[in-house]
Amino acid sequence: MQIYISILRGINVSGHKLIKMETLQKLYESLGFQNVTTYKQSGNVVFTASESDINKLEQIISKQIEKDFEVIVPVIVLTMDKLKEIVDNNPFLKDSSKDPNFLHTTFFVSKPFNYNQNDIANKRQNGEEIVFSENVVYLYCPNGYGRTKLTNNFLETKLKVSATTRNWKTTSELLTIAQQIS
Repeated sequence: MQIYISILRGINVSGHKLIKMETLQKLYESLGFQNVTTYKQSGNVVFTASESDINKLEQIISKQIEKDFEVIVPVIVLTMDKLKEIVDNNPFLKDSSKDPNFLHTTFFVSKPFNYNQNDIANKRQNGEEIVFSENVVYLYCPNGYGRTKLTNNFLETKLKVSATTRNWKTTSELLTIAQQIS
């Protein structure tokens, strides 16, 4: 059994696409997944499954959510090892002057191609930093994520991929939960 982390985009935001975590947990269990644990109300689920094809898992979960809740939700599935790599490679963690409360990670559904990093970086505001990697964008928003122009919607538009953003505490906690299952 492989340990996975799924991150759903856009549920329980501003009263839209409401899905209770208890109900989401039952949905995952109905799909045959085990050790299902949800975190927060924004669609973070850690689980184990025998399926090894991540794309297939994303499709299975997304289709079942659409069937059960009549909403279309992009689903990103990561292995525990991939999430650990993302956490370990956060460049801002090496800088003790960066407050982890202002760190965010934007996860991509697929690898973005043909985008202009400078167009995106030019949207930075005072003190903000952005670092691109293959699977994620690392953000440092010292004025608060609610004030940045480097929003999830902006990044999706510029990168031409679906994405979802989590604060660093959530990203780290998902890895901790996954490691506790192993």
